[in-house]
Amino acid sequence: MIEEIGRIAEEAREQFASVLGAEGLEKLRIKYLGKRGLFTSFLKKIGSLDSELRPAAGKAVNEARRAVASFFEEAKQRLESAGAAEDVSRSFDHTLVSYPFAKGFLHPCTQVMDEIIDIFVEMGFRVELGPEVELDYYNFEALNTPRDHPARDLHDTFYISDDVLLRTHTSPVQVRVMEKIDPPVQMISPGVAYRRDADITHLPMFSQVEGLLVDRGVTFGHLKGVLMEFARQMFGEDRRTRFRPHFFPFTEPSAEMDISCGVCGGKGCRACKGSGWLEILGCGMVHPHVLEMVHYDTEEFTGFAFGMGVERITMLKFDIDDIRLLLENDLRFLKQF
Repeated sequence: MIEEIGRIAEEAREQFASVLGAEGLEKLRIKYLGKRGLFTSFLKKIGSLDSELRPAAGKAVNEARRAVASFFEEAKQRLESAGAAEDVSRSFDHTLVSYPFAKGFLHPCTQVMDEIIDIFVEMGFRVELGPEVELDYYNFEALNTPRDHPARDLHDTFYISDDVLLRTHTSPVQVRVMEKIDPPVQMISPGVAYRRDADITHLPMFSQVEGLLVDRGVTFGHLKGVLMEFARQMFGEDRRTRFRPHFFPFTEPSAEMDISCGVCGGKGCRACKGSGWLEILGCGMVHPHVLEMVHYDTEEFTGFAFGMGVERITMLKFDIDDIRLLLENDLRFLKQF
């Protein structure tokens, strides 16, 4: 009897595994697990067995019945899943034309950053990166910025401690690179900088690209040639450029570079405050003190440096009048680019 119970349980497993449709499943359930099913009949036969055989037979019947009940549940779940998939398939029209999905696009500042990097890389500049949390030494002291300079005040710089701060420009990367390699050096350092500033033309967190070239015989003429070619590629052939004397602690002589106003064509308007010119970057010849801090021979090597704000270049390239528009994430504005 026990062998027969095992044979029937194995037979039930195969039949439940291959059954198709709810009707067939219900017939199998009745056959094996119903009130008049096979296992009920086995239980009735146990009473006719010898007393010493009854416990083993009863145990075999109960175990087989539990196994067959699990076969039934597995088959039921399988058929329900298949039925749900079939319903979905039946309700979906595969011939329908799909809805168009809006394509993503790069933020205008990212577009301009990539374009700036591409222009200078084509000129032979290498891209170098550095930490945003910087030491006071690299951010100020090694760049010839004296202790009493206004840029080092709390109202202009985010300090973490007396000697640690959020970098106010990406120029510290230039110092770190010069400490590691001998001239010639030709690099740009794109990245994020931080200053305590926020109005229609300034942000507390902004992107910069700063450049450095140090070698024998480098002159201000080389600096002008590089930046004029950059302006031509970024803003077009018809934009004029000029350089005005300025002051930066880490360059001497220093200058600011302007381009002719794209709104009025250089005639003077509200955008350029009537001057016909818009400032785009600062630049100059690397101060000898900066070269001495990294142990470069100032009698043999000279260099130039420049720095530009990516958001400002973006504003000038696309004639945007409020820098805060670049951070508001208004899709009506961003989709224009």
